[in-house]
Amino acid sequence: MIGIFDSGIGGLTVAREVMRALPDCPVCYLGDTARTPYGNKSPETVTRFALQDTEFLLDQGARVIVVACNSASSTAVDTLRKTFDVPLFEVITPAVETAVSLPRVKNIGVIGTRATVKSGIYERMIKERDEQKRVFQKECPLLVPLVEEGWLDKPETRMIVKKYLLPLKVRQVDALILGCTHYPLLRGIIQQKIGKRVKVIDSSQALAQALAAFLEQNPALKRDLSRDVPSLIHVTDVTEQFQTIAQRILRKNVTLTHVSL
Repeated sequence: MIGIFDSGIGGLTVAREVMRALPDCPVCYLGDTARTPYGNKSPETVTRFALQDTEFLLDQGARVIVVACNSASSTAVDTLRKTFDVPLFEVITPAVETAVSLPRVKNIGVIGTRATVKSGIYERMIKERDEQKRVFQKECPLLVPLVEEGWLDKPETRMIVKKYLLPLKVRQVDALILGCTHYPLLRGIIQQKIGKRVKVIDSSQALAQALAAFLEQNPALKRDLSRDVPSLIHVTDVTEQFQTIAQRILRKNVTLTHVSL
């Protein structure tokens, strides 16, 4: 079983791509909806939550952990790797490697939560791979609550996205990393507002491809993960809105299990 956690519903975009890339490997998803969002919390708090999330997934039988939360990926991954002896994937590295590998890309934009942007991890990792790249980041704190509320195509959402992206558009970015797993749900609006020429990078897809490649190189683990058990979705707070958006993301009926951490 592949364990995936996020602060809320956005990580289901990662779960969807993992299910597509690895249809024989069941997923155990944890959305910490009672404590969402992580992006406006301190690094110490995010790390504590991430440790609890990972421990829960391992208790459920997960053999691989996917951190489907940019805020946790930017602040807690080192601690998770020191604490738990399992393969662990996060959403930042695959997106960075995708952006850096694109031809004729000089200016890279990153949008994310306050925690992710303030960590500086995207710029640092991009510069480590190619110091000639220019990186422009923008905090977008309103986008997560808009997605959680289901305002995916409201005029107000379009206006806010346009305002957030304007500084990056002025900088003429060639590629834009969606530095939060909620943002793929707004990808159509984001692409429209940033412009057709800009390559929009979905970290969910990049991570799923990286995980699939890793399991191809580790066939014994892949066989162990490929068991005939159902995928599960756990949440720390059950809401009707989460159920509705989850079904929209996964394109099927879903059953939510309420858990306490």
